[in-house]
Amino acid sequence: MKITVLGSGTSTGVPQVGCTCPVCTSADSRDNRLRCSALVETEGVRILIDCGPDFREQALRLPDFHPIDGVLITHEHYDHVGGLDDLRPFCKFRDVPVYAEAYTADRLVKRIPYCFDEHPYPGVPRIPLTKIEPYVPFQVTNDAGHSVEVVPFRVMHGRLPILGFRIGKMAWITDMSYLPDESYVYVNGVDCLFMNALRIQPHPTHQSLAEALNQAGRIQARETYFIHISHQLGLHAEVERKLPPCVHLAFDGEVVRL
Repeated sequence: MKITVLGSGTSTGVPQVGCTCPVCTSADSRDNRLRCSALVETEGVRILIDCGPDFREQALRLPDFHPIDGVLITHEHYDHVGGLDDLRPFCKFRDVPVYAEAYTADRLVKRIPYCFDEHPYPGVPRIPLTKIEPYVPFQVTNDAGHSVEVVPFRVMHGRLPILGFRIGKMAWITDMSYLPDESYVYVNGVDCLFMNALRIQPHPTHQSLAEALNQAGRIQARETYFIHISHQLGLHAEVERKLPPCVHLAFDGEVVRL
């Protein structure tokens, strides 16, 4: 399995517009963070997790142009779905199925209805919606007929229920404030955990660094990578030095192989 971190930043990205703090003016490329997303490639299947407003730029940074076999949506917030229209170039290969739970799918239809009309006009992205449910596995299949199982599980983003995803020995969690007890079984035993750590100070709907470290200690993944990072977390190099040996700050363009 190959996981490419397309974006490791929070909703405003880093640098944040108008900010001149040390992180936003850093010369370290790891301190430049597009909105949070990843590309997972396994068994010949390519799966995009979230498709935010920076997706076009993220796709241009990829070393190749190959089909995307499915898009997993964690929740409806714009920084996670604002790039769905930019999937159009990938529709030259085939339709690009989008997987979201019913609540999120219904809001996508209202937000960008032209993408989901029964009789769409020419040129719109062909991104059929499939509704999924937490704790119910489903398959993402490529053109050659190879399939990969995806297991969605419940995550809480403040009071908003959203989804995390497990694919093989990898789990992806973003925008989490806490994990319901029934979801831990879906992250236990993973080799690689991607999980949000927004900033040093507590936040009402996201994990702070201390909360993320506590969760990492409870889940005990072989390697944990923090994502959905704001400029308020601090400089990448300085924070990374203070983390436990098996915990890391992810950065844009990072490739993790399992």
